[in-house]
Amino acid sequence: MLAAIALPSVPAAAQGQPRSTLLVLGDSLSAEYGLARGTGWVALLEARMLREQRLVKVVNASISGDTTAGGRSRLPALLALHRPQTVVIELGGNDALRGLPLPTTQANLAAMAGAAQAAGARVLIVGMAVPPNYGRQYGEDFQRLFRTVARAQHAALVPFLLAGVADVPNADALFQPDRIHPKAEAHPRMLDNVWPVLKPLLPR
Repeated sequence: MLAAIALPSVPAAAQGQPRSTLLVLGDSLSAEYGLARGTGWVALLEARMLREQRLVKVVNASISGDTTAGGRSRLPALLALHRPQTVVIELGGNDALRGLPLPTTQANLAAMAGAAQAAGARVLIVGMAVPPNYGRQYGEDFQRLFRTVARAQHAALVPFLLAGVADVPNADALFQPDRIHPKAEAHPRMLDNVWPVLKPLLPR
């Protein structure tokens, strides 16, 4: 299991003092599972913001294997410690892989979004999908719950983090041998899925 990642920061003298903090609460898709450090989408996000001279500190609190229940239990301490202005919640995939009840996943996501908003943060929920072998109805219900939570909590939404990665011809070429975790070359596309929705939530 991977520990939470605090991405390396650029010296304040070079980039200016960060004006806000972005917290990413995710699972292995955000924790660089199987990748060289600095090649995952969260690290690429930090690099993009530096290029655009956005003074945002990125805290990647993602843990491989985490579920929405795990994220819900960890979030209060993270909010108190980092006091983020923006929170990205990328959790739920492991709930589905473990066959956890969808209402529980939905309730956990809603609780996390509500807690972050109560702490003064803007929230982005990152959706996921499950393979077709889980059944059409289960797959549709699973994807719908992210939309339901985002709408109810007035949070921003990325419908599917792996759009353009898992749903394209020859998708296997973009995944590690386990066929679950994308290779490094897929992570720029993952960032491209997140960035247009995240950008309006960030301070200039």
